[in-house]
Amino acid sequence: MSRPLVRVRRRALHRAWSWPLAVGLVCTLTWSSPAGAGPSGTGLKGPLDTILADSRMDGGAVSVVIADAATGERVYQRDAGDRLMPASNTKLATSAAAMAVLGPDHRYTTDVLTTGRRLGSTVVGNLYLRGSGDPTVLAADYQRLAADVAASGVDRVTGRLVADDTRFDDQRLGRSWAADDESAYYSAQISALTLAPDTDYDAGTVVVEVTPGPHPGARPRVKLTPPTDYVRLDVTATTAAQDRPDTLSVSREHGGNTITVSGAVPVGANTAKEWIAVWEPTGYAAAVFADALADHGVRITGSPRLGRPTPPGARTLASHRSMPLKELMHPFMKLSNNMHAEALTKTMGHKVSGRGTWDAGLAAIGARLEEEGVTTSAIRQADGSGLSRMNLFPAEELAALLLSVRDAPWFADWYASLPVACARDRAVGGTLRSRMCGTPAALNAVGKTGSLTGASALSGYVTDAGGRELVYSVVLNNYLASSVKSIEDAVVTTLASSDTATATITAVPPRLTRGAEPPASGLECSWRKPNSC
Repeated sequence: MSRPLVRVRRRALHRAWSWPLAVGLVCTLTWSSPAGAGPSGTGLKGPLDTILADSRMDGGAVSVVIADAATGERVYQRDAGDRLMPASNTKLATSAAAMAVLGPDHRYTTDVLTTGRRLGSTVVGNLYLRGSGDPTVLAADYQRLAADVAASGVDRVTGRLVADDTRFDDQRLGRSWAADDESAYYSAQISALTLAPDTDYDAGTVVVEVTPGPHPGARPRVKLTPPTDYVRLDVTATTAAQDRPDTLSVSREHGGNTITVSGAVPVGANTAKEWIAVWEPTGYAAAVFADALADHGVRITGSPRLGRPTPPGARTLASHRSMPLKELMHPFMKLSNNMHAEALTKTMGHKVSGRGTWDAGLAAIGARLEEEGVTTSAIRQADGSGLSRMNLFPAEELAALLLSVRDAPWFADWYASLPVACARDRAVGGTLRSRMCGTPAALNAVGKTGSLTGASALSGYVTDAGGRELVYSVVLNNYLASSVKSIEDAVVTTLASSDTATATITAVPPRLTRGAEPPASGLECSWRKPNSC
């Protein structure tokens, strides 16, 4: 049974999309269906049922909802209430809640403070580095903070550098995150005080680059970004002959920060880059900041202390403010950044209840979802990112959220953060930049992707051939194929190719084209570095 119509005010967000012509790449079939075929007489039932009957979904599970964005009327649904793993479609809930709870202009601050007395250029006491959860702080930002401390006239601290990460709790990893992902950058530890090595803002990680030596037997050149003694490199790798296989491995064992570079890399091979999550990001941030202070002539006695709160009344010596949330949403959603999702979850928990914990943050998200008309009793959200396999969402509730937020004052900023099909600029297309190219969905469909082994999802907005804006949510689970992305694409491309108001449907079957399907890792494409989207 269809959910009752939802009154949703149409926003003035119509776009004039264009797309390249599809030149004989797929076969399409156009027909007019009688009124009453499928919900609202759109004629979608037969074509979409056929797409979803693809043999790759044999024995699998499907939950799909298509709705009119203006009225909320469901124009197609299949097992709409079945709870399936949404993977990174979980970020739709987290991101929408963050925009509502924190506001699009929310900024994180990272402060340097002291309670010590000033004696000339000396601070008698400790220096505190206090984080508020910013997942976008770069080594260059810590350099600027150190420069500001030096510019204030300080060149010596008699106490220690104290790293204050107490805005969040000390639970570093989410529920049911896979143990064998521990050193993977997309599963990095969460702290209120952290550091990203790049402008993808992969918080809590370092980048290891390995370049082969000039001849077989030579030691490869290994570079660490940012350079820091907090991480130790154990290089046993060698350079192999040009015709030999590449067996290079870069890994970190549990419980420490020794990164082992082993195996062989052939002469002339391209530089390999690996993103590795560090153990204890608070210490990582403190070590990089301590080095920055030394670079600017500020001497500190002793090694950093971690996890201690800044005393009341401490004076601020320097401060860094992050980009506003509406800008942070772009690397977060376009690139499906897990660490951003978890930092925002704990930030919402602190904002609403004064507790920077997953439980508090998830409660804040759930409360916001209820305000948006989502039936929270029908879902289970275990983390902010979708990395946990405990998350369960029906397509119906994802569609309900997509419909409801269209009237939010922050909707335009949130909508702009969603990946755009076949937009080649990675900062625009994100995880959809190589999908649905050469179809009417290109530069038209926007949506959030999701991928884990055996779980895939795509939910968002698309305008059909008659100018009707549609909300779609496609969640696929329990398949054994390496990928089912082209099934999702076929659903959305069929919507973009059809005039659903007149039931004139142009069915586009799933297709496989070079580069369209990811390898069998079962991971979000942006999680496979270097980025393969």
